Order: sequence, then structure tokens, then C-alpha cells
Amino acid sequence: QVQLVESGGGLVQPGGSLRLSCAASGFIFGIYVMGWYRQAPGKQRALVATITSSGMTNYADSVKGRFTISRDNAKNMVYLQMNSLKPEDTAVYYCNARRKGDQWGQGTQVTVSS
Repeated sequence: QVQLVESGGGLVQPGGSLRLSCAASGFIFGIYVMGWYRQAPGKQRALVATITSSGMTNYADSVKGRFTISRDNAKNMVYLQMNSLKPEDTAVYYCNARRKGDQWGQGTQVTVSS
């Protein structure tokens, strides 16, 4: 059974940093494209970043230069380092595993506010 469990969300001031983690189990982690998506109130879920099994990355324009996605295939973990956070980064962040279909975690709330 596929499981994706996010952690690391919370409340942070503008300009601050957070590191999200996603623990994956129940599938062959190393062959999946992993990603982070976010959904703000009243908006659709949107891509934040993805990383392939070989480490190729892709970012939404809004987070380029501020966020970094990484993965540890030995530990079945994917991470999102978020720096220089802005209020508009406030959202529920979801871990995603994609191969022939999508698997989702339950999400973790990130709130950027002073």
C-alpha cells in the first residue's frame, strides 16, 4: 500500500525558512518522479517542484531560486527546502509520487505571516 507522509510544516515569518519532508513506503521509490504541490485557500492545487529518479529537477517560476527539492533514494525520502518565504507561499503542501498515476500524501500546512 502506497503511503506518503509529510512533515515539517508550520508558522514562519516572512523571510524565514522551513524544510518539508516526505516519507514514502509501499512502492519502488527509486523509479518514481517525486514532487511537491501546494493548494492555497480558494485556489487549485499547483506544482511547486518535481525531481526525477536521477535527480533532474523542475520548479514553478514563483519558487525558483528560493526552494530546493531533493531526494534520498536509500531512505525513501523527498525534501523541500524553502527559503525567503513570502506570505503568498501560504498553502497546504502535498507530497506526490508519479509513475503511471498519482499518489498523494495528506498534506502539511505552511503559513507565512508576521
